[in-house]
Formats: sequence, structure tokens, C-alpha cells
Amino acid sequence: MTIVRRYITREFLKLFGLVLLSFLSIYLIVDFFERIRMFLSNQASIGQMASYFLYTLPMIAAQAVPVSVLLATLLTFGMLSRNHELVALKAGGISMHRASLPILYLAAAACLLVFFLNEFVTPHTNQRARHIKLVEIQKQKKTGVFKKNQVWFRAKNSIYNFTIFDPEKNTLQGISIHYFDPDFNLIKRIDARSAAWVDDHWVFSDVLVTRFPAGSVPTFERFDTMAIDIPEKPSDFQVVQKSADEMGYLELRGYIRKIQEEGYDVTRYEADLQGKIAFSLVSVFVVMVGIAFSMRPERSGGVAQGIGIGLIIGFSYWILFAFCLSLGRSGTLPPMLAAWTPNLLFGSLSAYLFKGIHT
Repeated sequence: MTIVRRYITREFLKLFGLVLLSFLSIYLIVDFFERIRMFLSNQASIGQMASYFLYTLPMIAAQAVPVSVLLATLLTFGMLSRNHELVALKAGGISMHRASLPILYLAAAACLLVFFLNEFVTPHTNQRARHIKLVEIQKQKKTGVFKKNQVWFRAKNSIYNFTIFDPEKNTLQGISIHYFDPDFNLIKRIDARSAAWVDDHWVFSDVLVTRFPAGSVPTFERFDTMAIDIPEKPSDFQVVQKSADEMGYLELRGYIRKIQEEGYDVTRYEADLQGKIAFSLVSVFVVMVGIAFSMRPERSGGVAQGIGIGLIIGFSYWILFAFCLSLGRSGTLPPMLAAWTPNLLFGSLSAYLFKGIHT
């Protein structure tokens, strides 16, 4: 059995590496032609283009690992079936469940690999890739910094920060603006619950204006809404604001706790947090589906049909996962239910199919 496990493991790893490399190559080619106009219009250098694609590779690898595991599983057992090696294993008293154990162990390792990439690698590489695109290539100014779970900006005579920027809705939450005189004495502070980009300017809501006149006590004014002129547009905040893809699980969880304590809606971030764990486990489920369909008997349609059906089921996971996660981000479904529903459905299906394998 040790020799069989080594043989299956070796064949699987060779096919997995080939499939993953193919996915990365196809992605680079397609993404290059999609962005070539942007590169040329901004006169990007070869070094900048190469750096941008280099830093996007970890994210694409993390996304491609599950489907690469699925295809490698289908191809491995498909080749074993075509060469009648599965029949030989059965004749030798080795059940198909035992023969598939090396692949299941490797799938579990792939789950850990995806989580490791998403936790320690892709947050930094995604942030670096976005910096290269927006700042180095598109020449957008970066006048702010993401620090202590807030975005801080420095203008000519003011410093302001906010807690959340939603790039889809172009809204800010938890805003504080500090105005200073030439001697850097605080003369005014504006606090607002939220702000929205309307007709090319920012409209703030639930505003408190505090003035600090020299030699006198501060004065306060409240406004339901107020248009405030700040030089930054929504695109400027995209340079600084971290997205969920640029934070690991632990960092994102800490960010959620902080803004939740301040009373802000964390539904979107909760869905992304649950999705980080749910997606990292998918390799085991798709492998079990792949094993079941690649071992279908010839009379049921053959290896080719089994691979085709297995691919359809495998790719269906990504469609369902993206759909459910979007429902969770919008609040239509609870974040945990939205992120884990695809895993529950595919986990049940994979367990049923794997149990029914003819040993």
C-alpha cells in the first residue's frame, strides 16, 4: 500500500503543478491584454508591469488551488481507470476509499496552503499591486495612510480621518476633520457620522462643528447635513483604504470589532471574514466530488463524461459561493449563513457521492 500511495501522490502532484501553472499562465496572458491600454496610456515601464503581475500571482494562485486540485484529481484517477490500474488495485484487495486517501490528505494540505496564502501573503501582495497600479503607474497622489484601523489624510491646513470608506457606494463613515492655523494651533474640528459623494462634492450627515477661538471657550454647532469642501475625491481614498482582500483573517476580525464597537455596520466585512475560512476548505469537498465521478464505471458514460460532470459540479461551487457572498454583503442573508451555505451543500453532496464509490 505504501508503494501505491507514493505512486498516486507522485502522479497527482505532477498533474497539480501542471494545471496550476497553466491557470497562472492563462491568467497572466488574459490580464495583460485587458490592461495593456492602461499601461500604454500611462507610459508604464516594463519593470512596473512585471512588478504588478508578480504581486498579483499569490492571489490568483490562492483562488486557483481548489480548481487545480479538482482537475488534478479527475485526471489522476481518470488515467488510473483508463490504464485499468484501478481494477488491479481492487484485485489486490485495496478499496477505492483507501486508494483515494493520499489525495484527500493532499487536499487537506491544499486547504492549509490557501489559508496560509490568504492570511500571510496575499494581503501584502494585493496592497503592493494596488499601490503599483494607482500610484506608480496611474500617478495618483497618496496623501494618506491606513493606520490603527483608520485612514488618515494630511491636507494643507487640516488633518482628517475616517473609519470606513465604501468604494461601491462612495460613502465615508466616522469622519473627523481638524483645522489648524499657520502656527499649528487647532481652530476648528468637524465630526460627522457619514458622508456621501453627491454631484461632485461631499455631503456630510449628522455634523458637529466645534470652534476653538483664541482666549475663549469652544463653541458648538450641529447640522443635519452639510456640504464640506475637501480636495479628495472617492478615487483618492481608494489608494489608502484597505479592502478585505488586503487584510488577513486576524486583521480583518480586529478591524470588525473596532468599527462595531463604534456603532457602524459591519455586515459586509462579516461576510468577507466568514468567506475567508469557508473558501479555504473547498478543496476537500471538490476532491471528494472529483474522486466519485472519475471512478464512475464505463457503462455509466465513461471517464470523459465523469470528468465533464465533475468539472460542472466543481465550477458550480464558485458561482454559488460568489452569489451567496454577495447576498451576505448586502445583508439579504446573515453573513455566516451566506458564506457557509455553499460548503454545507457541496459537503453533503461530496460525502454522499464519496460514500457511494464502488469499492
